[in-house]
Amino acid sequence: MGTALASRRFTTVLLGWFAALALLLAGVGIYGVIAYGVSQRTYEIGLRQALGADRGSVLGLIVTEGLRLTAMGLLIGLAGTLAAGQLIRSMLVNVKATDPLTLAGVALVLAAVAALASWIPARRAMAVSPTEALRGG
Repeated sequence: MGTALASRRFTTVLLGWFAALALLLAGVGIYGVIAYGVSQRTYEIGLRQALGADRGSVLGLIVTEGLRLTAMGLLIGLAGTLAAGQLIRSMLVNVKATDPLTLAGVALVLAAVAALASWIPARRAMAVSPTEALRGG
């Protein structure tokens, strides 16, 4: 029995590793885009803080922007998943290609990774004093 299932087990483990790698690459990509955007907006962030905006509102602005980009990416990815679902149907066992629970779970994990990847550059931007940010702009 173990020999008969070995090829399917190997395929499943391999797909799991590729999925984990894809999640890592997605997180690094989101982090890179948000970090670059935040670095380009350092002057604006410093100006907002100098004019009295509290750190929480500026942090929320940056994280919200990152999550907005993530939501657009998730919608495009969902459309692609529904279109490509027929291609992987033969590899799925006891799960439909359009299983809403699985799709929602993946979307939640990606949204959590994106929120963390947005939060880290936002925290770094909050560490810069408004005077330094305005002087550098």
